[in-house]
Amino acid sequence: MRIALTLIAACLLAGQAHAAKDCNELKSEIEAKLNAKGVQDYSLEIIAAADEASNGGKIVGSCGGGTQRIAYHRPAKTDTAAAAPQQ
Repeated sequence: MRIALTLIAACLLAGQAHAAKDCNELKSEIEAKLNAKGVQDYSLEIIAAADEASNGGKIVGSCGGGTQRIAYHRPAKTDTAAAAPQQ
């Protein structure tokens, strides 16, 4: 029983330590992963957790002890067929 409680406590502390990661460090790690996958034309933005709903981007990370988020944005795709004049 004591071992089980110790393992549960260790897991909870590990999760909190991950959320406390430095925002710029986490942003750099996410950028490296996106670049390795060949993703282009994106931006990452560090925002306050309170601004998450109004940001409009996809939340891809949490940092600063849960007080900040990293939002992923891609530019809107333009429809080239609609923009081309018809002949």
